[in-house]
Amino acid sequence: MAEEDSAGSRRTSSAILNRDTELIIPPHLKFLISNIKNLVPTSLTIENYSIWRLQLLQHFSANGYGEHLTGQVSCPPDSEESERNRWTLIDRNIVSALLSTISPAILPYVISLRTAHDVWTTLEHRLQPTNRSRVIQLKNELHQIQLQDRTIPQYLDQIKKIVDNITVAGSAVDTEEIVLYILNGLPAVYNPFKTAIRTSLQPIQLDDLYSLLISE
Repeated sequence: MAEEDSAGSRRTSSAILNRDTELIIPPHLKFLISNIKNLVPTSLTIENYSIWRLQLLQHFSANGYGEHLTGQVSCPPDSEESERNRWTLIDRNIVSALLSTISPAILPYVISLRTAHDVWTTLEHRLQPTNRSRVIQLKNELHQIQLQDRTIPQYLDQIKKIVDNITVAGSAVDTEEIVLYILNGLPAVYNPFKTAIRTSLQPIQLDDLYSLLISE
C-alpha cells in the first residue's frame, strides 16, 4: 500500500513538473520582454505609429513571435490543453510587452484586449487613418513653407524637422523634392541663386545646398 502511495505521489509530482515546465516563458521571449523599453525607447503616440509598428514587428519577428501580432498563429483548441496553455502564456506576455510601449493617451484603446493580435489590429484600425492624415498635413506644410523672417539656418532647420516628422509617420520625401521646396520658399532676392541650382546639370546634394545657402 505504501509503495502504491509512493508511486502515485511520484506520478503526481511528475505531472506537476511537466506542466510547470511547459509554462516556462521561452528564453528568447523573456529576453525580448526584459529589453523591450531599450529596443523601442519611444512610446507609441498618434504621430509615430508607423515607426513604432515597424520596430515592434521587426523585433518580435526576429525572435519568432511576429505571427502572434499578425494573427498567423492562433490559439490551439481546448482539446490540446498543453499547447493552448503554452500559447496563452506566450501571447499574454507579448500583450504585456506591447502595453509597456504605448503612451497613456493611446492605452485606453487596447487596455481591455486579451490577445496580441487584437491589440495589434485595433491600433492599426485606429491610428493608421490618423497617420495618413498627418502625413498629408506635414507634406502640405512643406509645400507652403517660406523663409519670411527666419534666418537661413532657422529655415533649413524647420524644413528638416518637417521632413523628419514625415519619415517618423511612415512616409518619405525625395531629395529632389526637398530641394524644390527649399528653393520655392526663398524670396525674389534669391532668384539668381535659384536659377543657378535649377539649371545645374548635376543634381545637388542637400548638404551642399545647405552650405551654399548659408554662404549666400
